[in-house]
Amino acid sequence: MRTLVRIIESGSLSAAARQLDTTQPTVSRRLAQLESLLGAKLILRSTHGMKLTDDGERCYRHARTLLAQWDAMAEELAGNDEQIAGVLRVRVPHAFGQQQMLPHLIDLLKRSPALSVEWVLNDKTPDFIAENLDCSVQLGHISDPSVVAVLLAEVPRIMVASPQLLSQTGTPQQVAELPAMPWVAQSPYHRREVLLRHQQSQAVEQVAIAPRLTTDSLYAAYNAALMGLGVTTVSHWIAADALADGRLVQLLPQWQPDPLPVYLVYPYANYYPARLRHFFALMKEVMPNLVGTVQPQRR
Repeated sequence: MRTLVRIIESGSLSAAARQLDTTQPTVSRRLAQLESLLGAKLILRSTHGMKLTDDGERCYRHARTLLAQWDAMAEELAGNDEQIAGVLRVRVPHAFGQQQMLPHLIDLLKRSPALSVEWVLNDKTPDFIAENLDCSVQLGHISDPSVVAVLLAEVPRIMVASPQLLSQTGTPQQVAELPAMPWVAQSPYHRREVLLRHQQSQAVEQVAIAPRLTTDSLYAAYNAALMGLGVTTVSHWIAADALADGRLVQLLPQWQPDPLPVYLVYPYANYYPARLRHFFALMKEVMPNLVGTVQPQRR
């Protein structure tokens, strides 16, 4: 049943074999054994791909429920329903994942010798099933209704430019001057426009921009601004040192992009193993206190 679920959720026998750390013939043999045991064809395969039969769809739904119940029972009977063991697969934001979050992960691993973690650094929206992920920490709003999304913290952002650039363009004194500036855009959050909010009045201005560079990397946007290519919006924490020593200047401090929400995201399930429950608790505890994050505010 585990093999059937993995075939269906990964999309192919070969992908299931990789995720189960076995061979494709073994996966094919297990599927054939299950079909023989049940006396039903579960998956139709051809050169064009595979398709679930009606029996296969029913079997898949029941298998997921049965496996969750079995895992819960096995942990309880073994007396290790709170033991942190096994492999945890997590996708985290590239910048936070290699700096602020890493010490807490290392501490968890040191306290849990039976635990292993696959720590995937990526800012893209995950496909939990196809990528065989347990959960993710994501920046930005979550629109997928099929997942659980827990708001953990917020990341304040500011608008910055280098003194070298400002010596050529002049320092803008009002929002209306911003469209004429050269820009570096961070594609997950803006491409052709930037939304800025006045910190006292809460008025919102939509600023049209023509980026010289568009990137999906916070580090690339930050470094491009340091090198004088253009104005950009970045997380406050990454620019703090450069602001302190004068390598960057914050523009129009009264106008800022809204903070980015930080969510813990994971699929709905009837049962979550101890390793996942402990990771959930860890993220809820440490994320609002990381350098660069603040407690989420109601707006």
